[in-house]
Amino acid sequence: MIAQVDCNNFYCSCERLFNPRLEGRPLIVLSNNDGCAISRSEEAKALGIAMAAPAFMMKKLLDKHDVAVFSSNYTLYGDMSNRIMETLGFFVPDIEMYSIDEAFLDLRAMGHTDLLELGFKIRRTIRKNIGIPVSIGIAPTKTLAKMANRHAKKNYRQAAVFWAASPSLTEEMLSATPVEEIWGIGNQHALFLSGSGFKTAADFLRAPEDWVKKHLSVAGLRLLYELRGISCIAWERERPARKNICTSRSFGKRIADKGRIAEALANYAAACAAKLREDNTCCRSLRVFIQTNPHKTEEAQYLRSIDLDLERASNHSGEIIKAALRGLDLIFKAGFLYMKCGITVMDLVPESAVQASCFDGADKEKNSLVMRTMDQINRSMGKEILRPAVQGFERGYRLKADYLSPRYTTRMSEILKIQI
Repeated sequence: MIAQVDCNNFYCSCERLFNPRLEGRPLIVLSNNDGCAISRSEEAKALGIAMAAPAFMMKKLLDKHDVAVFSSNYTLYGDMSNRIMETLGFFVPDIEMYSIDEAFLDLRAMGHTDLLELGFKIRRTIRKNIGIPVSIGIAPTKTLAKMANRHAKKNYRQAAVFWAASPSLTEEMLSATPVEEIWGIGNQHALFLSGSGFKTAADFLRAPEDWVKKHLSVAGLRLLYELRGISCIAWERERPARKNICTSRSFGKRIADKGRIAEALANYAAACAAKLREDNTCCRSLRVFIQTNPHKTEEAQYLRSIDLDLERASNHSGEIIKAALRGLDLIFKAGFLYMKCGITVMDLVPESAVQASCFDGADKEKNSLVMRTMDQINRSMGKEILRPAVQGFERGYRLKADYLSPRYTTRMSEILKIQI
């Protein structure tokens, strides 16, 4: 058996945890630059606020119903996620983190355990120790576990736990799940299946294998087997190696000054380099891009990118920043209001397999030691306590976050204060 744990309206739940006055009040969390709704409380959903709805188009609705609005506080959400995942690890032999607010639990070695009671215990513990409500679905495969979690949210809201422990309970769950809600079914396939007479997961379960393979390929056939209780999706104990790493952001306001764009790009390049070191990999090439706002059709538009090869594969912040800024020099054009820039490091190789050059005078061991030392200090003392000077301090390009809540759990200056 596999359990799937999903935090309910996770970002909203994190905001409410430190501000109990928000309980019962409609609440939404916005995407980068305070753009669209990416998390909605149940009260906000009841008002008809859709996922990804633009904030500027909902202003009258938000004001009318006194909806609490927050900017994305990823520092807070990431820390709360780490606490939840660590707690889950105490209950089961193995855990696979699927996203910031979801995880699969391996229950296959717990055959003599009352899994329903285990689900309730996990839910109570996370609610009591961390304060975040979760829903739990238990079933023989990952696809069925995801479906069981959805079934728990929709039809067992008080318990918030559902175990497909028998054929009758599994049939109940399958019959209550529209075909478009099956994990792994995209919009086009959902429309095709619905048009072919498959309205629910129970209908799809009875589809002929040859027909499924013909119309949905091998991936659809694997999904069919998953619904039949045959596990076909591998358990990922380690995160797959990344093929490239991209860091890009929209600016808080459009920028014409090359210096500010260079500062932003230097910070994005340093972030990519830190991720490379975390993965013990190096990049052999990188891509830099800048662009204006395509939605401002009345303004002159410009979009350009360039690929650059490094002399040798590297994860050194200074080397990657230097290459990124060289790329910016080649593609920057004055006279435009830029909305976004970014960098992608590509052609990744293991750090231990970097090919040296006869003409490379760099001290590889010394540079590596400097970077590792910088990373260790930043992990212990705070993010970017040490950094190359070219990254600057002003950060005038930062994303707009007018409704940002404090980082209660990671900043001493923003810790929750209680007045008596």
